[in-house]
Amino acid sequence: MRNVDERLVAEGGGGATAKPMLAKDRGGFIEQHDLWTEAQYAAAGQMRRVMDEVGIDMVQFLFVDQHGILRGKTLTRTAVPAALKSGVRAPSTLLLKDTSGKSVFPVFSTEALGGLSRFSGAGDVVLVPDPTTFRVLPWSDNTGLILCDLRFPDGSVVPYCTRSLLKRQLTALAEQRDLGLTVGPELEFHVFKADGGFSPDRVGAPGAPGEAPRTSATTAGSQLLHAESMDTLDDLVGELYRGLTLLDLPLRTIELEFGPSQLEITLEAGDAAKVADDVILARMAVRQIARRMGYHATFMSRPLGADTASTGWHLHQSMRNLVTGQNVFMSPDADGILSDTGRYYLGGLLAHAEAAAAFTTPTVNGYKRYQAFSLAPDRILWGIDNKGAMVRAVGGAGDDATRLENRSGEPAANPYLYILSQLVSGMDGLDRALEPGEPTENPYADDVTKLPKSLGAAVEALAADDVFRAALGDDVITWFTTIKQAEYDRYLAQVSDWEQREYFSLI
Repeated sequence: MRNVDERLVAEGGGGATAKPMLAKDRGGFIEQHDLWTEAQYAAAGQMRRVMDEVGIDMVQFLFVDQHGILRGKTLTRTAVPAALKSGVRAPSTLLLKDTSGKSVFPVFSTEALGGLSRFSGAGDVVLVPDPTTFRVLPWSDNTGLILCDLRFPDGSVVPYCTRSLLKRQLTALAEQRDLGLTVGPELEFHVFKADGGFSPDRVGAPGAPGEAPRTSATTAGSQLLHAESMDTLDDLVGELYRGLTLLDLPLRTIELEFGPSQLEITLEAGDAAKVADDVILARMAVRQIARRMGYHATFMSRPLGADTASTGWHLHQSMRNLVTGQNVFMSPDADGILSDTGRYYLGGLLAHAEAAAAFTTPTVNGYKRYQAFSLAPDRILWGIDNKGAMVRAVGGAGDDATRLENRSGEPAANPYLYILSQLVSGMDGLDRALEPGEPTENPYADDVTKLPKSLGAAVEALAADDVFRAALGDDVITWFTTIKQAEYDRYLAQVSDWEQREYFSLI
């Protein structure tokens, strides 16, 4: 099932055969506040046509929260027309929670909320569907999905909608500089065999999650790209291919990684906003397909039982001139690896790496990946085609694929915030002509600043970074750092298994 935009092109040259939105289907909250383009109205009409053709009974209206998790409601086909006019309401407190579901802000105290006073009383936000994202879910009978942006009930922008945050920055980049950001994701993850059902010990509460599912390994590890080990997961690999491609995701590869139970998928590079959507849908698909087949897939970077190899998210990035289409990172010098634009952008990535880590590695667990000699970076430097460096530069004169690969991210990161952090950092480097210094040849030996050792350290760096504050606003930085600091504080208060084993008998 192709997405709506692709069907418009495939079935009539840019929407000639699309079923238009009739006057009776317009109006409501979306038209009142001018929230859709004409292309979105056309896509909504086509979505209605596809629903009729395929026999869709339910549509999931979903938004991406601060943690990169999809949340929303499932509507019956009879409720969809109204939702396409006026959106869907959901509790605003979903934007104020940490990863355990605990609300970090006191929503019933206006004074304590400070800059988040619009969330007082746990009122609603409106999920505004983007019809161009409509998909039919291959693994769920007669069910579709649509991604949404967020607005307040008066039509004003919800500043903590991460999808909208990225789109606004990309729009400014295009309108003010005639530049577009191209990114390509490599996402590593683990797939275990699920060993049990939902037992009582897995029942938790906000701030105190239940026990993790019981699992066992699926591959032995230590055999990178081993064909026969991959063959043992042939049933899963086949279903992943089928599901991801039927979702219209630009899947390039499915690979066996080095660690036990570890796989990787790569997606085609493309426009940053679309790729962020693709990553969200790909992670959802991998988890849901695996679960239906008796596996447990996780994008947690370093789960128990996978100590020999953590998972990362390598983000390739370049910029193109929207008028000429040229890759502006490509060096004009036969001996150069990057243009001045690419070099200064790289300088910005390095200058703001500590602060950006709160977005590229937003979980407590992700910082346990930063270890020397592990093909994961542990310090802030760059190299030419060097996979131990934080940023790997690839390309050269005449190479239209010239790009920078940030290898510091974790696969659980919110893709909108990860990509946004790169754009904010890189553009500051470009504006200030920041030189990145010489490339490293010893990425684990050079005496340079190390990446943050913990989520707490990254949150402190973000809170102190004036460039991020200027780009995103004080309220956004305060909102995000407050949530992540609360999450980190809960972690510090928890007595770990390591502490129990280390001290309980000894002292």
